[in-house]
Amino acid sequence: MMDPTGSPRTSNGSSLSPPRSYLIFMRIMSKRRTWVCLFVAVYAILLASSWNFLTSVLSWYKLQYTSSPSPSRLPAVYASVVLGAVFGAMSMVAAAAVAVPAVMVIWISVVVLLAFFGKSRRVLVVEARKITREVFGFVFKVLLKEGNVVAAVCAVLGYFILIRKDFDSI
Repeated sequence: MMDPTGSPRTSNGSSLSPPRSYLIFMRIMSKRRTWVCLFVAVYAILLASSWNFLTSVLSWYKLQYTSSPSPSRLPAVYASVVLGAVFGAMSMVAAAAVAVPAVMVIWISVVVLLAFFGKSRRVLVVEARKITREVFGFVFKVLLKEGNVVAAVCAVLGYFILIRKDFDSI
């Protein structure tokens, strides 16, 4: 027996089991080490893609420092802020790669608990939308704070490393 989409159906009207590739994919994605590997892969891709940008900022700084007769500290401030911003953004994206599955598990758990407490479907949908807004708002605030902390630390360290390097060369 065939349904309108052309896929075979069993005698009771239900579809056959999902394809084997889907089951393998779901088994792989349910492992914690898979998410750790994804986190490392995302961070490595971000680092590799931003490497050219970082080297261009450092070469700009070197050009500014060597071309001026009396070196100013302003290029060091600019370069360190840019480097801090790049590393802060990278840490936020990498942390988001880990946070998304955790948020989904929390969201599903809360919605299931609401369903067990006898909420009607309409109320459940409204509550789930509220919970989604609250959870993603909280996660966004945490990611923003962590990214800002990483950016500030990288900017300060970058500034002192650039200034120290300049004083060593004098």
